Amino acid sequence: MSTSTNYLPNSDALYDKVIAALETVRPYLQVDGGDCQLVGISKEMVVDVKLLGACGSCPMSTLTLRAGVEQAIKKAVPEIVRVESV
Repeated sequence: MSTSTNYLPNSDALYDKVIAALETVRPYLQVDGGDCQLVGISKEMVVDVKLLGACGSCPMSTLTLRAGVEQAIKKAVPEIVRVESV
């Protein structure tokens, strides 16, 4: 992924909504020794997250990202079109 991603400003209201959605899945990730961090939200409505701990190296991380993190975010914030791991 390019380092020149043009993110929305941190003050954008979408950040609070996405963070709240991440908080709903974070306990499940932490039980397995992992976590995730919001990196940014692009103007194309793509959320970039960084998978941390065990999630960063787990072979199932793609499934966790799509079925867990992405679904929770898209359900809470329908404007979001995709979630990517960076």
